[in-house]
Amino acid sequence: MAFDTSLQPTKVRSAVTEHRFARWTLILASLIFLTLILLLPLAAVFVEAFRKGAGPFLEALQDEETFSAIRLTLIVAGVSVPLNLTFGIVAAWAIAKFEFKGKAFLTTLIDLPFSVSPVISGLVFVLLLGANTHLGQWLSAHDIKILFAVPGLILATMFVTFPFVARELIPLMQEQGTGDEEAAISLGASGWQTFWHVTLPNIKWGLLYGVLLCNARAMGEFGAVSVVSGHIRGQTNTMPLQVEILYNEYNFTGAFAVATLLALLALVTLVLKTLLEMRYSEEIAASRRH
Repeated sequence: MAFDTSLQPTKVRSAVTEHRFARWTLILASLIFLTLILLLPLAAVFVEAFRKGAGPFLEALQDEETFSAIRLTLIVAGVSVPLNLTFGIVAAWAIAKFEFKGKAFLTTLIDLPFSVSPVISGLVFVLLLGANTHLGQWLSAHDIKILFAVPGLILATMFVTFPFVARELIPLMQEQGTGDEEAAISLGASGWQTFWHVTLPNIKWGLLYGVLLCNARAMGEFGAVSVVSGHIRGQTNTMPLQVEILYNEYNFTGAFAVATLLALLALVTLVLKTLLEMRYSEEIAASRRH
C-alpha cells in the first residue's frame, strides 16, 4: 500500500537555531569586542590608579580639591535625581493615564535631551542666563548666582537626566492601563490613596530602575556641567571635571583614583540593574502562576 509522502510532517529547523560553529563564532566575537571596548579600558583605570601603591591612591582621594569634587557631585546628584523623580512620575502619569491635546509633543520634548549634545545643553543655559542677557543682568543685580555656581550645575544635570525616569515609567504605565485605578476609585479610594496603594506598587521596579540610571548619569555627566561650571577649583568642579584637570596636570595617580570611583559607580549600577531585572522577572513569573 502506497502512502503520499507529501502529507508526512517534516522537521523544520528553528529560525533561531544555528550550527555550533556559527554560535561559538558569534559568542567569541562578542566577547572579543567587549574585552577590547569595555574590560581592558576599565582594567587599565584600576591598574593606573594603584600603580604606585595603595598609599598614593588614598592620599589622592584625600586631597582637598578632590574631596570637594566628590562632595559636590553627591550634592548635585542628591538634588537633581529627586526632582527628576518627581517630574518623571508626573509626566508618566499624565501621558499614560490621560488623553489631551499636545500629548505627542510632550512625549517628544521628554526625549529631547537624548538627541541634543550635552555641550549644547550647557550652552543653552549660558545663552539664557549669561551676563550679557537681560535675565542674567537681573540675576546679577539681585546677587543671585546660577552660572558658575552650584545651581547652574544642578540645572544642567537635570536637563540631561530628566528623561530617564519618565521613559522607564511611560511604557510600563501604558501597558498596565487604568483598570486598577478605576477599580480603587470606584471602591471609594481618594486620588492620593489610589496613587500610594495602587499605582506606586505597580510601577516600583520601573521607578527604581529609572532612578538608578538617572543617578549614574547625574554623577558621571561631563559635557553640560563643564560648560556651566567655570572650572573653579574647589567650588564648581565635579568628579568628571576633576579627572580632566588632574590628568591635564600630569597627576595621573590622582586622575585615575577619582576615575576608579566613577568606574565603581558604573559597576554598582550594573549589578543593581541586574538584580532589579531579576527581581522584576521573578515577580512577573509569580503573578502569572497565580
